[in-house]
Amino acid sequence: MHSELLSIQPGELQFQFEVRKQVSCSLQLSNTTESYVAFKVKTTSPKKYCVRPNTGLVSPNGSCEITVTMQAQREAPLDMQCKDKFLVQSVVVPNGFDEQDISQDLFNKEPGKEVSEIKLRVVYTAPPQPPSPILEEAVGVPAAGIDNADRNAYDFGRDGDLKAKLAEKKSQIVKLTEEKKVVLQKTQQLQEEIASLRAKSGGKLALEQKADSGFSFLFLLTVGLLGVIVGFFMRS
Repeated sequence: MHSELLSIQPGELQFQFEVRKQVSCSLQLSNTTESYVAFKVKTTSPKKYCVRPNTGLVSPNGSCEITVTMQAQREAPLDMQCKDKFLVQSVVVPNGFDEQDISQDLFNKEPGKEVSEIKLRVVYTAPPQPPSPILEEAVGVPAAGIDNADRNAYDFGRDGDLKAKLAEKKSQIVKLTEEKKVVLQKTQQLQEEIASLRAKSGGKLALEQKADSGFSFLFLLTVGLLGVIVGFFMRS
């Protein structure tokens, strides 16, 4: 935005708004005259903003940078809209004018005195969003550096790995089922042998020895099967 005395860039104050975070922006004041120009910055919300410097002196064809800091806000405004305004007043002063003599009276409008005023609005912008951490961890590179072809290749490879793991688990389940059948068959055979020994007379000692032997074998098979099943689920 331009005036007869000062050129101000940018033409509005832009803040990357974040809740509970102090943010700043800068203004560049350029003197478009061959005279010294004094300026003063005002705002509709003086407790909300800190302007450094809020007054100053710009030499002919010179410039001055101003930093405006917005204090941390507890919550974001509705629709990120801000009604705050800034006013930059400027006036020509004589050569040798002391910057310490700048006061509000210097900018009072009087007959024959030119006081330039430029109004600036405040605009809130959203901060840049970080890349997705899930995608970064999955592929090992920043999400911004992945094109559609890379994503398709990654999805294809991931699906292939999942299918391979699923096939492996199914094969292990089939193997465990077969082992279970074998254990059940062994158990049934032992039960039949024990019943046969009990039916024979005079074979009490042999029956006890066979039963003890069958019990130990059956116990070991059961424990082994349980160990295989537990190991399978722990690997899953």
